[in-house]
Amino acid sequence: MKTNAARILETLKISYELREYEIDEADLSAEAVAAKLGLPPQQVFKTLVARGDKTGVLLACVPGAAELDLKALAAVSGNKRVELVPLKEVQPLTGYIRGGVSPLGTKKKYPVFVDESARQWERISLSAGVRGCQIILAPHDLAKAVQATFCAIARW
Repeated sequence: MKTNAARILETLKISYELREYEIDEADLSAEAVAAKLGLPPQQVFKTLVARGDKTGVLLACVPGAAELDLKALAAVSGNKRVELVPLKEVQPLTGYIRGGVSPLGTKKKYPVFVDESARQWERISLSAGVRGCQIILAPHDLAKAVQATFCAIARW
């Protein structure tokens, strides 16, 4: 299975691995994906879609075992307030459905913020843009591909 996210990485000559897994509609959590891939949940990142009161839509990638710290994200993104967008807005904004949101290949280019814990891993896993498929790549390669900012935005 080749996704838009994978095509973008190929165009940029960034090495990656695609890993497919069985989808469970009842549990689309990053923790469940991590278990299916045999990875620790801290290495599997979920991409959340948020909106800042000043900058508009932005993407946040945090480890599956963590929550997004909205105050920290607001501070690093130049907003006073940031909130997650309602689920019904995720697909129109990104082109992706819940459980398949990737920071790569969104409909429009949004600022991407990745929790700094990603840098402790040689490679991290995140959605390839469809449910049931993850992209595994080096955190610095992800940052290069989407001009991501590493910052402390996860709450454990």
